[in-house]
Amino acid sequence: LLCHAYDTLEDTPGHRLSGCSHIYGQGMWAPSLRYHEGRFYLSFSANDTHTTYLLTATDPAGPWEKRTIRGFYHDGSLLFDDDGRIYIAYGHRQLYLTELAPDLSGPMKGGLHRLLISDAGDADLGYEGTHLYKKDGLYYLFTCHMAAGARKTEDCFISSSLTGDFSGRCIIDDDMGYRDLGVAQGGMVDTPDGHWYLFMFQDRGAVGRSPVLLPMVFDGEGFPTLPDGRVPLKVSAGSTHPAHSYAPLNGDDDFLYAPDECGKIQLKPFWQFNHDPAAGLWSVTDRPGAYRIYSGKVCHSLALAQNTLTQRACAPESTAWVTVDGSGLGNGDYAGICALIGCYGAVAITREAGKYYLVMLSRPADNVSVGADPNYLEPAVEYGRIPMPSPLVTLKVHAVFSDVCDTALFSYRDHGDWRSIGIPQPLYFKLDHFTGCRFGLFLFSTRAAGGYADFMRFRYWN
Repeated sequence: LLCHAYDTLEDTPGHRLSGCSHIYGQGMWAPSLRYHEGRFYLSFSANDTHTTYLLTATDPAGPWEKRTIRGFYHDGSLLFDDDGRIYIAYGHRQLYLTELAPDLSGPMKGGLHRLLISDAGDADLGYEGTHLYKKDGLYYLFTCHMAAGARKTEDCFISSSLTGDFSGRCIIDDDMGYRDLGVAQGGMVDTPDGHWYLFMFQDRGAVGRSPVLLPMVFDGEGFPTLPDGRVPLKVSAGSTHPAHSYAPLNGDDDFLYAPDECGKIQLKPFWQFNHDPAAGLWSVTDRPGAYRIYSGKVCHSLALAQNTLTQRACAPESTAWVTVDGSGLGNGDYAGICALIGCYGAVAITREAGKYYLVMLSRPADNVSVGADPNYLEPAVEYGRIPMPSPLVTLKVHAVFSDVCDTALFSYRDHGDWRSIGIPQPLYFKLDHFTGCRFGLFLFSTRAAGGYADFMRFRYWN
């Protein structure tokens, strides 16, 4: 992790999880990262605002400046051509090219605008995930493809001119032996010493989309080609920065923070809020050594809880545990740790008539179809409830990702031993969330706002 390019994208009810609003399955999609004449450009479209955004920086670690590009460019890919002209390739099933104004404010008046390639009308997914490059005078258009009844593949089209015809072929048709889910949707990158790689992803079940690095060569016609025709299960690539210390993608936290010179708290970069945080309803300074969430609204679904703090779960298995102090809970409040996905599961402490209970709750997986927009107003189902003598408890979620099934298991610490609670929760990657499973620290109130919970000594293992 180097930085987060933005903290918040827009201030809308959906982004804030205000009331019952949310933007699951929406927000930022398919960013395009380019470097040109000393500046980095990050462009993407957001499906909820139907807007194309552009972030720029001279240092990739930030700060990044945000603005918009007029028009909506699904899975857009920027190209800075040798003659100074700028283009964006984009689309779904039909892939287009539009010339942009020099300041990237929108389409160039009188500039080039054309259809590059078009897929058959009966395709399941068709072409999307566009990546456009130029190398040695040739233009390379990468796109994933899914024909009717087939798995996802990667195609590449080549032309000597942006006004000429693009001819192409399938360059990757391989699932690495995993559920017939193809490796696709990416582009190519070269290293300073002249080696070329394809950089793709593969849908890997509930863990989400996993990056795949593939060594490549160019054949006699200039097409990217896998040396052995198959996606290798292991790849060795030398570091271009051997002295650099890479920040971890996940990690532990004892929540000991102090404000920076601007008076702002900067959480460790592996944390991400689920939706925009509600200011004033979370703190790591009110109780040093604890992440505190205050309840600011009433809801019956973990998915609508504000200030849920998350980290990405990792394959093949990963575990997170945290100590929760629920002494500040109100009746009907739930606070704990979850496997956050459309069919989420969680273990939490709750309060009822002044007494504390430990519960395992989940959103049943069979209620969520592949393309459904789930009803997050539905309350979770409890699959276990245990009376607790104290509001202080350590809770754990263990996620297992395999080619057979993806499952989350929940437990609590009892006199030094871990004891399971509830059911193994099936996990699925679906269009409802459209992100992989994440571990999350949460609080939500089902009766009245105003309670709070403290989370301490978070640990992550994989």
